[in-house]
Amino acid sequence: MRDLPPVRGTLTPQRPLADLTWMRVGGPAEVLFQPADAEDLASFLAALDPSVPVFPMGVGSNLIVRDGGIPGIVVRLGRGFNSIAIDCGTVTAGAAALDAHVARRAAEAGLDLTFLRTIPGTIGGAVRMNAGCYGSYVADVLTSVQVVLRDGTVQDLPAADLHLAYRQSTLPEGAIILGATFAPPAGDPEELAARMDDQLAKRDATQPTKDRTAGSTFRNPAGFSSTGRADDTHELKAWAVIDAAGMRGATLGGAVMNTMHPNFLTNAGGATAADLEDLGELVRKKVYDSQGITLEWEIMRVGLRHAD
Repeated sequence: MRDLPPVRGTLTPQRPLADLTWMRVGGPAEVLFQPADAEDLASFLAALDPSVPVFPMGVGSNLIVRDGGIPGIVVRLGRGFNSIAIDCGTVTAGAAALDAHVARRAAEAGLDLTFLRTIPGTIGGAVRMNAGCYGSYVADVLTSVQVVLRDGTVQDLPAADLHLAYRQSTLPEGAIILGATFAPPAGDPEELAARMDDQLAKRDATQPTKDRTAGSTFRNPAGFSSTGRADDTHELKAWAVIDAAGMRGATLGGAVMNTMHPNFLTNAGGATAADLEDLGELVRKKVYDSQGITLEWEIMRVGLRHAD
């Protein structure tokens, strides 16, 4: 790709992306752009040929990059986008701030964003996917987001404009999240810290946190996250319908549906992106054939199946 606008950050042609994703698979970005700050990103987008595709990438915790890589520009936000500020009961975090760090900082200030503590990834991804668990969601506490549009325009959007629903939002086409502001409920810092410790212990006891996964593979057919309450039934949970279809432990190449938690598609070693995606599609077929339920992917799959 020639004649790219000048930047203060870093432009890297044909940058392999596998090492930047939790699954450790996938081909290269045609160009990886790591902007220095929001101004750098905005000016680059404003000057970039509008026909060039742009894909924003976080820490790759909910992502399969296909083996042929991603054409165009992959934008990866880094240190210039990970600030966390707390003021008058609000929390403003950069898109690259880790969910867990934001939860801890908020708790220290007596603000309850504890549901973010066990969610892998960054604030940008959490907003885009309306991340949630234990009955709480980003939608419950989000007040506004700052985005840069594909033409380089920076806008502040009220949360209502995103139409947040279970694992989805309606951001403007091509928009990249720069940061978000939350208004969480107050809580006692010690109680919040204890709650997060308990949540982490439960997660580690039930999920394969040491394996190469991208978190939950499929959305719960019930249309909501696990609440963690005693009355939370397993009917229409993704893991339960996968289990009922006999797909716990199913393998394809180096990919496996994790035996500890069958809704965790796992790179057991040497998997390709195609192995992972094809196993996921096989699971979807088995679940539909056996129970008439169509599982929807929660993991985002991007790029080309094969290199040109």
